[in-house]
Amino acid sequence: MSDGQFRTLNRAGDHAAIVVDEPLHLLGQNTAPAPGEIVLSGLGGCLAVGITAVATWKQVRLTRLELFLEGDIGNPAAWGAGGALDVSPEQMGFQSIRVKVLIEGEASEEELQAIVEQASHYSPVANTLRNPVPIEIARTKEP
Repeated sequence: MSDGQFRTLNRAGDHAAIVVDEPLHLLGQNTAPAPGEIVLSGLGGCLAVGITAVATWKQVRLTRLELFLEGDIGNPAAWGAGGALDVSPEQMGFQSIRVKVLIEGEASEEELQAIVEQASHYSPVANTLRNPVPIEIARTKEP
């Protein structure tokens, strides 16, 4: 639901609305995270849950877990509104994503690395981003 120029309120289940906006340089008001930042947040959340679950399963007590995410995103077409209509989908969206995992716990460095690798391998969000996913977007007159 629109709540301003590019600010939207997005519902997920029965939870409070997730507010999304665009930064000033993309004509938004910068009142909330941009859609790409929400994607990175979803990836970070999924990886954090996975790392915690794998560590718990392996009976490794974690004492610190922080994830730092950044990505290079291309939007040269400005949604096609900027006149750049000949830009292909491959040129838009994330071109690369980097995740740094700061993890400490009662395990060796090798065990902690294995936990991160296993969580990454089985992460539904990471695998969604790694693999092409068919997406169907269609106009409707009802929800």
